[in-house]
Amino acid sequence: MKKTKNRWLIAASAVGIHISIGSVYAWSNFTNPLIEEFGWTAKQVQFTFSLAILFLGLSAAFLGHFVEKYGPKKAGLLASIFFGAGIIGAGFAVNIGSLPLLYITYGVLGGIGLGVGYIAPVSTLVKWFPDRRGLATGLAIMGFGFAAAIASPVMEVLLNSVGTANTFYILGISYFIIMTLSSLYLEKPAAGWLPEGFKEKVSAGKTKLKEDLSQLTANEAIKTSRFYYLWFMLFINVTCGIAILSAAKPLAEESIGLSTVEAAALVGVLGLFNGLGRLGWATISDYFGRPNTYTTFFVLQIALFALLPQTTEAFLFQVMLAVIYTCYGGGFAAIPAYIGDMFGTKQLGAIHGYILTAWAAAGLAGPMFAAWMKDTTGSYATSLTFFSGMFIVALLLSLLIRRDISKLRSQNATINSNKTMAG
Repeated sequence: MKKTKNRWLIAASAVGIHISIGSVYAWSNFTNPLIEEFGWTAKQVQFTFSLAILFLGLSAAFLGHFVEKYGPKKAGLLASIFFGAGIIGAGFAVNIGSLPLLYITYGVLGGIGLGVGYIAPVSTLVKWFPDRRGLATGLAIMGFGFAAAIASPVMEVLLNSVGTANTFYILGISYFIIMTLSSLYLEKPAAGWLPEGFKEKVSAGKTKLKEDLSQLTANEAIKTSRFYYLWFMLFINVTCGIAILSAAKPLAEESIGLSTVEAAALVGVLGLFNGLGRLGWATISDYFGRPNTYTTFFVLQIALFALLPQTTEAFLFQVMLAVIYTCYGGGFAAIPAYIGDMFGTKQLGAIHGYILTAWAAAGLAGPMFAAWMKDTTGSYATSLTFFSGMFIVALLLSLLIRRDISKLRSQNATINSNKTMAG
Protein backbone atom coordinates (compact mmCIF):
# COMPACT_ATOMS: atom_id res chain seq x y z
CA MET A 1 0.00 0.00 0.00
CA LYS A 2 1.16 3.49 -0.85
CA LYS A 3 2.00 5.57 2.23
CA THR A 4 -0.27 8.60 2.68
CA LYS A 5 1.61 11.89 2.81
CA ASN A 6 1.48 14.19 5.83
CA ARG A 7 -1.15 16.84 5.15
CA TRP A 8 0.66 19.43 7.31
CA LEU A 9 3.76 19.01 5.13
CA ILE A 10 1.49 19.47 2.09
CA ALA A 11 0.35 22.74 3.75
CA ALA A 12 4.00 23.73 4.37
CA SER A 13 4.79 23.04 0.68
CA ALA A 14 1.87 25.27 -0.32
CA VAL A 15 3.23 28.04 1.94
CA GLY A 16 6.68 27.62 0.30
CA ILE A 17 5.19 28.27 -3.15
CA HIS A 18 3.05 31.20 -1.97
CA ILE A 19 5.89 32.89 -0.05
CA SER A 20 7.92 32.78 -3.28
CA ILE A 21 5.30 34.12 -5.71
CA GLY A 22 3.93 36.62 -3.16
CA SER A 23 7.22 38.53 -3.42
CA VAL A 24 5.59 40.25 -6.42
CA TYR A 25 3.99 42.57 -3.83
CA ALA A 26 7.48 43.85 -2.97
CA TRP A 27 7.95 45.13 -6.55
CA SER A 28 8.09 48.75 -5.30
CA ASN A 29 11.63 48.01 -4.00
CA PHE A 30 12.77 48.02 -7.65
CA THR A 31 10.94 51.22 -8.65
CA ASN A 32 13.54 53.84 -7.65
CA PRO A 33 16.65 51.79 -8.65
CA LEU A 34 15.19 51.26 -12.16
CA ILE A 35 14.15 54.93 -12.51
CA GLU A 36 17.61 56.11 -11.38
CA GLU A 37 19.52 53.63 -13.55
CA PHE A 38 17.62 54.05 -16.82
CA GLY A 39 15.57 57.26 -16.50
CA TRP A 40 12.30 55.36 -17.00
CA THR A 41 9.18 57.01 -15.59
CA ALA A 42 7.40 55.71 -12.48
CA LYS A 43 4.43 54.82 -14.69
CA GLN A 44 6.60 52.73 -17.05
CA VAL A 45 8.17 50.82 -14.15
CA GLN A 46 4.81 50.35 -12.37
CA PHE A 47 3.32 48.84 -15.54
CA THR A 48 5.60 45.79 -15.01
CA PHE A 49 3.73 45.02 -11.78
CA SER A 50 0.31 45.65 -13.37
CA LEU A 51 1.20 43.23 -16.20
CA ALA A 52 2.22 40.55 -13.71
CA ILE A 53 -1.12 40.84 -11.86
CA LEU A 54 -3.02 40.82 -15.17
CA PHE A 55 -1.27 37.62 -16.30
CA LEU A 56 -1.79 36.12 -12.85
CA GLY A 57 -5.57 36.38 -13.44
CA LEU A 58 -5.42 35.24 -17.07
CA SER A 59 -3.16 32.24 -16.44
CA ALA A 60 -5.18 31.20 -13.38
CA ALA A 61 -8.28 31.16 -15.60
CA PHE A 62 -6.74 29.43 -18.62
CA LEU A 63 -4.49 26.97 -16.77
CA GLY A 64 -6.95 25.93 -14.03
CA HIS A 65 -7.87 22.91 -16.18
CA PHE A 66 -4.15 22.04 -16.45
CA VAL A 67 -3.99 21.87 -12.63
CA GLU A 68 -6.98 19.50 -12.55
CA LYS A 69 -5.75 17.31 -15.41
CA TYR A 70 -2.08 16.91 -14.47
CA GLY A 71 -2.23 17.39 -10.70
CA PRO A 72 -0.60 19.84 -8.27
CA LYS A 73 2.97 18.50 -8.58
CA LYS A 74 3.25 19.12 -12.34
CA ALA A 75 1.35 22.41 -12.02
CA GLY A 76 3.70 23.55 -9.23
CA LEU A 77 6.77 22.62 -11.31
CA LEU A 78 5.34 24.53 -14.29
CA ALA A 79 4.85 27.55 -11.99
CA SER A 80 8.43 27.33 -10.68
CA ILE A 81 9.80 27.23 -14.27
CA PHE A 82 7.77 30.25 -15.41
CA PHE A 83 8.27 32.31 -12.24
CA GLY A 84 11.98 31.47 -11.95
CA ALA A 85 12.56 32.18 -15.67
CA GLY A 86 10.59 35.43 -15.39
CA ILE A 87 12.72 36.81 -12.57
CA ILE A 88 16.04 35.56 -13.95
CA GLY A 89 14.97 37.01 -17.33
CA ALA A 90 14.25 40.34 -15.62
CA GLY A 91 17.91 40.37 -14.55
CA PHE A 92 18.97 39.94 -18.19
CA ALA A 93 16.52 42.71 -19.24
CA VAL A 94 18.15 45.06 -16.72
CA ASN A 95 21.64 44.06 -17.93
CA ILE A 96 20.80 45.14 -21.49
CA GLY A 97 18.54 48.03 -20.39
CA SER A 98 15.44 46.77 -22.22
CA LEU A 99 12.06 47.85 -20.83
CA PRO A 100 10.01 45.71 -23.32
CA LEU A 101 12.04 42.63 -22.28
CA LEU A 102 11.35 43.46 -18.60
CA TYR A 103 7.62 43.47 -19.42
CA ILE A 104 7.88 40.10 -21.20
CA THR A 105 10.01 38.42 -18.51
CA TYR A 106 8.76 39.73 -15.15
CA GLY A 107 5.30 40.78 -16.37
CA VAL A 108 4.25 37.98 -18.74
CA LEU A 109 6.41 34.93 -17.80
CA GLY A 110 6.47 35.81 -14.09
CA GLY A 111 2.73 36.55 -14.19
CA ILE A 112 1.96 33.12 -15.69
CA GLY A 113 4.06 31.49 -12.94
CA LEU A 114 2.12 33.55 -10.38
CA GLY A 115 -1.28 32.40 -11.62
CA VAL A 116 -0.49 28.67 -11.81
CA GLY A 117 1.49 28.77 -8.57
CA TYR A 118 -1.37 30.49 -6.77
CA ILE A 119 -4.12 27.97 -7.59
CA ALA A 120 -2.15 24.66 -7.71
CA PRO A 121 -1.53 24.19 -3.97
CA VAL A 122 -4.76 25.86 -2.79
CA SER A 123 -7.14 23.52 -4.65
CA THR A 124 -5.14 20.55 -3.30
CA LEU A 125 -5.26 21.79 0.30
CA VAL A 126 -9.07 21.94 0.25
CA LYS A 127 -9.06 18.19 -0.50
CA TRP A 128 -6.55 17.40 2.27
CA PHE A 129 -8.48 19.37 4.91
CA PRO A 130 -12.18 18.40 4.60
CA ASP A 131 -12.50 19.20 8.32
CA ARG A 132 -10.75 22.62 8.21
CA ARG A 133 -10.96 24.02 4.71
CA GLY A 134 -10.69 27.66 5.75
CA LEU A 135 -7.66 27.13 8.00
CA ALA A 136 -5.80 25.21 5.28
CA THR A 137 -6.35 27.72 2.47
CA GLY A 138 -5.78 30.57 4.94
CA LEU A 139 -2.32 29.19 5.79
CA ALA A 140 -1.16 29.14 2.16
CA ILE A 141 -2.68 32.46 1.21
CA MET A 142 -1.28 34.02 4.40
CA GLY A 143 2.13 33.07 3.00
CA PHE A 144 1.30 35.13 -0.10
CA GLY A 145 0.25 38.07 2.09
CA PHE A 146 3.37 37.96 4.29
CA ALA A 147 5.77 37.40 1.39
CA ALA A 148 6.37 41.11 0.77
CA ALA A 149 7.31 41.68 4.43
CA ILE A 150 9.86 38.85 4.17
CA ALA A 151 11.17 39.71 0.68
CA SER A 152 11.47 43.52 1.06
CA PRO A 153 14.42 43.63 3.51
CA VAL A 154 16.22 40.87 1.56
CA MET A 155 15.75 42.82 -1.68
CA GLU A 156 17.05 46.04 -0.05
CA VAL A 157 20.22 44.30 1.16
CA LEU A 158 20.83 42.70 -2.26
CA LEU A 159 20.11 45.90 -4.22
CA ASN A 160 22.62 47.84 -2.10
CA SER A 161 25.31 45.16 -2.24
CA VAL A 162 25.11 43.47 -5.68
CA GLY A 163 23.01 45.80 -7.87
CA THR A 164 19.63 45.44 -9.59
CA ALA A 165 20.40 42.80 -12.25
CA ASN A 166 22.21 40.48 -9.81
CA THR A 167 19.36 40.85 -7.30
CA PHE A 168 16.95 39.50 -9.93
CA TYR A 169 19.35 36.61 -10.72
CA ILE A 170 19.76 35.61 -7.06
CA LEU A 171 16.03 35.88 -6.31
CA GLY A 172 15.05 34.02 -9.49
CA ILE A 173 17.35 31.07 -8.72
CA SER A 174 16.29 31.01 -5.04
CA TYR A 175 12.56 31.05 -5.82
CA PHE A 176 13.00 28.38 -8.49
CA ILE A 177 14.68 26.06 -5.95
CA ILE A 178 12.13 26.72 -3.15
CA MET A 179 9.14 26.28 -5.50
CA THR A 180 10.56 23.13 -7.12
CA LEU A 181 11.26 21.44 -3.76
CA SER A 182 7.81 22.46 -2.47
CA SER A 183 6.05 21.20 -5.64
CA LEU A 184 7.70 17.77 -5.47
CA TYR A 185 5.83 16.98 -2.22
CA LEU A 186 2.41 18.13 -3.49
CA GLU A 187 -0.12 15.41 -4.24
CA LYS A 188 -3.89 14.92 -4.18
CA PRO A 189 -5.27 12.63 -1.46
CA ALA A 190 -6.98 9.38 -2.51
CA ALA A 191 -10.69 9.69 -3.34
CA GLY A 192 -12.79 9.65 -0.18
CA TRP A 193 -9.73 10.14 2.07
CA LEU A 194 -10.40 11.50 5.57
CA PRO A 195 -7.82 12.44 8.22
CA GLU A 196 -7.23 10.06 11.16
CA GLY A 197 -9.33 10.99 14.17
CA PHE A 198 -11.86 12.84 12.04
CA LYS A 199 -12.61 9.63 10.13
CA GLU A 200 -13.36 7.77 13.39
CA LYS A 201 -15.62 10.59 14.60
CA VAL A 202 -17.58 10.49 11.33
CA SER A 203 -17.90 6.69 11.54
CA ALA A 204 -19.09 6.89 15.16
CA GLY A 205 -21.61 9.59 14.25
CA LYS A 206 -19.93 12.08 16.64
CA THR A 207 -19.41 14.55 13.83
CA LYS A 208 -20.94 14.96 10.42
CA LEU A 209 -18.94 15.28 7.21
CA LYS A 210 -20.19 18.52 5.70
CA GLU A 211 -21.48 17.77 2.22
CA ASP A 212 -20.83 20.20 -0.62
CA LEU A 213 -23.93 21.72 -2.18
CA SER A 214 -23.01 20.30 -5.58
CA GLN A 215 -20.22 18.62 -7.55
CA LEU A 216 -19.82 20.63 -10.75
CA THR A 217 -17.19 20.92 -13.47
CA ALA A 218 -15.80 24.40 -14.15
CA ASN A 219 -17.87 24.71 -17.34
CA GLU A 220 -21.03 23.80 -15.41
CA ALA A 221 -20.16 26.21 -12.57
CA ILE A 222 -19.91 29.26 -14.87
CA LYS A 223 -23.51 28.69 -15.98
CA THR A 224 -24.84 29.25 -12.43
CA SER A 225 -25.84 32.57 -10.85
CA ARG A 226 -23.90 31.77 -7.65
CA PHE A 227 -20.63 31.74 -9.62
CA TYR A 228 -21.24 35.39 -10.64
CA TYR A 229 -22.32 36.37 -7.13
CA LEU A 230 -18.94 35.09 -5.86
CA TRP A 231 -17.07 36.76 -8.75
CA PHE A 232 -18.57 40.21 -8.08
CA MET A 233 -18.21 39.86 -4.29
CA LEU A 234 -14.48 39.19 -4.74
CA PHE A 235 -14.16 41.92 -7.39
CA ILE A 236 -15.68 44.58 -5.11
CA ASN A 237 -13.68 43.48 -2.05
CA VAL A 238 -10.40 43.53 -4.04
CA THR A 239 -11.14 46.74 -6.01
CA CYS A 240 -11.80 48.75 -2.85
CA GLY A 241 -9.06 47.04 -0.84
CA ILE A 242 -6.35 47.38 -3.48
CA ALA A 243 -7.26 51.06 -3.96
CA ILE A 244 -6.66 51.59 -0.22
CA LEU A 245 -3.40 49.62 -0.45
CA SER A 246 -2.18 51.75 -3.36
CA ALA A 247 -3.13 55.01 -1.61
CA ALA A 248 -2.55 54.18 2.10
CA LYS A 249 0.64 56.25 2.45
CA PRO A 250 -0.64 59.54 0.92
CA LEU A 251 -4.05 58.97 2.58
CA ALA A 252 -2.43 58.79 6.05
CA GLU A 253 -0.37 61.93 5.32
CA GLU A 254 -3.43 63.79 4.01
CA SER A 255 -5.99 62.69 6.65
CA ILE A 256 -4.10 62.51 9.96
CA GLY A 257 -0.94 64.46 9.13
CA LEU A 258 1.62 61.65 9.41
CA SER A 259 5.11 62.40 8.13
CA THR A 260 6.37 60.47 5.07
CA VAL A 261 8.52 58.22 7.31
CA GLU A 262 5.63 57.57 9.75
CA ALA A 263 3.22 56.82 6.89
CA ALA A 264 5.72 54.38 5.31
CA ALA A 265 6.11 52.60 8.67
CA LEU A 266 2.31 52.41 9.00
CA VAL A 267 2.03 50.78 5.54
CA GLY A 268 4.58 48.14 6.62
CA VAL A 269 2.62 47.36 9.82
CA LEU A 270 -0.66 47.23 7.89
CA GLY A 271 0.88 44.59 5.61
CA LEU A 272 1.01 42.30 8.66
CA PHE A 273 -2.74 42.77 9.15
CA ASN A 274 -3.25 41.81 5.50
CA GLY A 275 -1.41 38.53 6.19
CA LEU A 276 -3.03 37.88 9.59
CA GLY A 277 -6.48 38.59 8.13
CA ARG A 278 -5.93 35.80 5.60
CA LEU A 279 -5.40 33.17 8.28
CA GLY A 280 -7.76 34.69 10.87
CA TRP A 281 -10.86 35.21 8.73
CA ALA A 282 -10.39 31.93 6.84
CA THR A 283 -10.18 30.01 10.13
CA ILE A 284 -13.22 31.87 11.52
CA SER A 285 -15.16 30.91 8.37
CA ASP A 286 -14.80 27.20 9.33
CA TYR A 287 -16.93 27.87 12.42
CA PHE A 288 -18.97 30.92 11.37
CA GLY A 289 -19.75 29.72 7.84
CA ARG A 290 -18.55 31.25 4.57
CA PRO A 291 -21.80 33.19 3.82
CA ASN A 292 -21.76 34.82 7.30
CA THR A 293 -18.06 35.67 6.98
CA TYR A 294 -18.52 37.51 3.67
CA THR A 295 -21.61 39.35 4.92
CA THR A 296 -19.53 40.48 7.94
CA PHE A 297 -16.74 41.74 5.60
CA PHE A 298 -19.19 43.94 3.75
CA VAL A 299 -21.12 45.28 6.77
CA LEU A 300 -17.82 46.27 8.42
CA GLN A 301 -16.44 47.94 5.30
CA ILE A 302 -19.62 49.89 4.47
CA ALA A 303 -19.16 51.60 7.86
CA LEU A 304 -15.35 51.88 7.77
CA PHE A 305 -15.10 53.36 4.25
CA ALA A 306 -17.87 55.86 5.07
CA LEU A 307 -16.26 56.93 8.38
CA LEU A 308 -12.60 56.97 7.29
CA PRO A 309 -12.75 60.36 5.47
CA GLN A 310 -14.37 61.95 8.57
CA THR A 311 -11.76 60.55 10.99
CA THR A 312 -8.91 62.81 12.09
CA GLU A 313 -8.00 60.96 15.33
CA ALA A 314 -4.74 59.17 14.42
CA PHE A 315 -5.13 55.99 16.51
CA LEU A 316 -8.74 55.38 15.43
CA PHE A 317 -7.81 56.02 11.77
CA GLN A 318 -5.03 53.42 11.95
CA VAL A 319 -7.26 50.83 13.67
CA MET A 320 -9.90 51.31 10.96
CA LEU A 321 -7.30 50.86 8.21
CA ALA A 322 -5.99 47.71 9.94
CA VAL A 323 -9.50 46.16 9.99
CA ILE A 324 -9.95 47.01 6.26
CA TYR A 325 -6.62 45.30 5.52
CA THR A 326 -7.73 42.13 7.37
CA CYS A 327 -10.97 42.05 5.35
CA TYR A 328 -9.00 42.51 2.11
CA GLY A 329 -6.72 39.56 2.91
CA GLY A 330 -9.56 37.49 4.35
CA GLY A 331 -11.56 37.79 1.12
CA PHE A 332 -8.77 36.01 -0.80
CA ALA A 333 -8.26 33.32 1.82
CA ALA A 334 -11.89 32.31 2.34
CA ILE A 335 -12.86 32.21 -1.37
CA PRO A 336 -11.35 28.76 -2.22
CA ALA A 337 -13.24 27.15 0.70
CA TYR A 338 -16.43 28.98 -0.37
CA ILE A 339 -15.97 27.62 -3.92
CA GLY A 340 -15.55 24.11 -2.47
CA ASP A 341 -18.76 24.49 -0.45
CA MET A 342 -20.71 25.74 -3.48
CA PHE A 343 -19.33 23.63 -6.35
CA GLY A 344 -17.48 20.72 -4.72
CA THR A 345 -13.88 19.64 -5.28
CA LYS A 346 -14.25 17.93 -8.68
CA GLN A 347 -12.65 20.85 -10.57
CA LEU A 348 -11.99 23.32 -7.75
CA GLY A 349 -8.68 24.51 -9.22
CA ALA A 350 -10.28 25.42 -12.56
CA ILE A 351 -13.25 27.19 -10.91
CA HIS A 352 -10.87 29.06 -8.57
CA GLY A 353 -8.90 30.12 -11.65
CA TYR A 354 -12.03 31.54 -13.30
CA ILE A 355 -13.01 33.40 -10.11
CA LEU A 356 -9.51 34.93 -9.85
CA THR A 357 -10.10 36.90 -13.08
CA ALA A 358 -11.97 39.21 -10.65
CA TRP A 359 -8.57 39.92 -9.04
CA ALA A 360 -6.97 40.75 -12.40
CA ALA A 361 -9.83 43.13 -13.25
CA ALA A 362 -9.79 44.72 -9.77
CA GLY A 363 -5.99 45.10 -9.85
CA LEU A 364 -6.40 47.44 -12.82
CA ALA A 365 -9.66 49.15 -11.77
CA GLY A 366 -9.03 49.94 -8.07
CA PRO A 367 -5.77 51.94 -8.12
CA MET A 368 -6.69 53.71 -11.40
CA PHE A 369 -10.08 54.79 -10.03
CA ALA A 370 -8.58 56.04 -6.73
CA ALA A 371 -5.89 57.99 -8.64
CA TRP A 372 -8.52 59.47 -11.02
CA MET A 373 -10.67 60.57 -8.05
CA LYS A 374 -7.61 62.17 -6.41
CA ASP A 375 -6.73 64.06 -9.63
CA THR A 376 -10.35 65.15 -10.17
CA THR A 377 -11.33 66.14 -6.63
CA GLY A 378 -7.92 66.76 -5.06
CA SER A 379 -8.62 64.20 -2.32
CA TYR A 380 -8.98 60.45 -1.78
CA ALA A 381 -12.02 61.02 0.48
CA THR A 382 -14.56 61.02 -2.38
CA SER A 383 -13.38 57.65 -3.67
CA LEU A 384 -13.72 56.16 -0.16
CA THR A 385 -17.37 57.27 0.02
CA PHE A 386 -17.96 55.73 -3.43
CA PHE A 387 -16.33 52.46 -2.28
CA SER A 388 -18.65 52.42 0.74
CA GLY A 389 -21.53 52.44 -1.76
CA MET A 390 -19.92 49.57 -3.69
CA PHE A 391 -19.88 47.53 -0.50
CA ILE A 392 -23.65 47.98 -0.20
CA VAL A 393 -23.90 46.21 -3.60
CA ALA A 394 -21.54 43.48 -2.31
CA LEU A 395 -23.69 43.08 0.82
CA LEU A 396 -26.81 42.59 -1.33
CA LEU A 397 -24.96 39.94 -3.39
CA SER A 398 -23.90 38.16 -0.18
CA LEU A 399 -27.59 37.99 0.80
CA LEU A 400 -28.75 36.92 -2.68
CA ILE A 401 -26.32 33.98 -2.74
CA ARG A 402 -28.04 32.65 0.41
CA ARG A 403 -31.22 32.25 -1.65
CA ASP A 404 -29.31 29.92 -4.02
CA ILE A 405 -27.85 28.03 -1.04
CA SER A 406 -31.32 27.50 0.50
CA LYS A 407 -32.73 26.34 -2.84
CA LEU A 408 -29.86 23.84 -3.34
CA ARG A 409 -30.17 22.52 0.20
CA SER A 410 -33.90 21.87 -0.21
CA GLN A 411 -33.27 20.17 -3.59
CA ASN A 412 -30.56 17.97 -2.02
CA ALA A 413 -32.86 17.11 0.91
CA THR A 414 -35.62 16.05 -1.53
CA ILE A 415 -33.19 13.88 -3.54
CA ASN A 416 -31.84 12.21 -0.36
CA SER A 417 -35.36 11.63 0.95
CA ASN A 418 -36.40 10.02 -2.37
CA LYS A 419 -33.28 7.80 -2.27
CA THR A 420 -34.13 6.72 1.30
CA MET A 421 -37.73 5.88 0.32
CA ALA A 422 -36.55 3.97 -2.77
CA GLY A 423 -34.01 2.08 -0.62
